[in-house]
Amino acid sequence: MADPLDDVGSGLTRREWLRHAGIAGAVAAVAPIGALAAERRSPQGDALENLTVPEAAALDAIVGRLIPSDENGPGAREARAARYIDRALGGALASSREAYRLGLAAVDAHAQRAKGGVFAALSARDQDDVLLDMERNTATGFTPNAAAFFNLLRTHTWQGMFCDPYYGGNAGFIGWDLIGYPGLRLAVSASEQQLDAQLKPVRSSAYDLGMFSPKPPRAGLTRLIRHHGD
Repeated sequence: MADPLDDVGSGLTRREWLRHAGIAGAVAAVAPIGALAAERRSPQGDALENLTVPEAAALDAIVGRLIPSDENGPGAREARAARYIDRALGGALASSREAYRLGLAAVDAHAQRAKGGVFAALSARDQDDVLLDMERNTATGFTPNAAAFFNLLRTHTWQGMFCDPYYGGNAGFIGWDLIGYPGLRLAVSASEQQLDAQLKPVRSSAYDLGMFSPKPPRAGLTRLIRHHGD
């Protein structure tokens, strides 16, 4: 199956997107957080912690176009990259919450002007056109500009695709399987160090290991995210 990004003439396959990445408020004060989360859910059915339902719909569609599913396997939508971002906006990415509030509204506004509908309701081809407008910085209505928000989205989508699943993304280890990452190992045998070694994947979170217990709050990812660029 052809990569949908090629259909809009972008010339970018998912593999090239990944290579480019270097990887081959007021209501909450009066209502319990748990009750709000139960009422607000993403298109994937996940309880929302920080995003509104319209914001989650736009974000879920965006991550699905940045790293789409293809013949190589599932993409960022299936990996729950949007869930990772929603959770992190209450902790490690809290400084980006306002950027997401303004940015996702601007995405839908531009989609309405350019394509006649909110981003999540557009065809894959039209969604790619909107994202290309943002990447090229020709889309208007963004603060400080469209390219800045596009880069923020792309960075956080990569994080959600390949993070430790403890933080809400990389569901089913989709990201690790895509790049062939074998998982965390505390010891490696001599045979496993051979260049042609076929390593059996270790599919568990680092926090499943006793040495990392008890599990830290999800906001504990702050240092890692800042190191790789917020």
